[in-house]
Amino acid sequence: MAKKPKVQSNTIALNKRAKFDYHLHDKFEAGVALEGWEVKSLRAGKCQLMDTYVLLKNGEAFLLGCNITPLPTASAHANPEPMRTRKLLLHKKEIARLIGATQQKGQTCIPVALYWKDNKVKCEIALATGKKEHDKRATIKERDWSRDKSRVLKSGNQ
Repeated sequence: MAKKPKVQSNTIALNKRAKFDYHLHDKFEAGVALEGWEVKSLRAGKCQLMDTYVLLKNGEAFLLGCNITPLPTASAHANPEPMRTRKLLLHKKEIARLIGATQQKGQTCIPVALYWKDNKVKCEIALATGKKEHDKRATIKERDWSRDKSRVLKSGNQ
């Protein structure tokens, strides 16, 4: 019998705090302009999206605060800078829509996930509004209730 090949997850990094801290609205898929050592580090899973945000300036989008840790085998002629600003590749209409939405009060643009699509790195960004403290408490309460509910249903079936 032939073995099935292992299905690898396409996800490189997730911003788990994004769903907790923000109400996510529209989502966009953007390409990321990377250097060679960054792609190798991403293949090794050395990326962190915490405290990362999208800056919209001069009709362009940039990813700020994304930490891609260089591998120890990075070449000597390249100067790896883990926290450098990376350009996001979007269509003009998408950028115009993002700029229009972020100029409204309370709207911001944050990265939600970094993943592989074929052999290219894509960044899922979302328009978001910040949650208030009571919204965060409601999220925690809902999460605890769903966990307790699944525990009760699991013990009831046995």
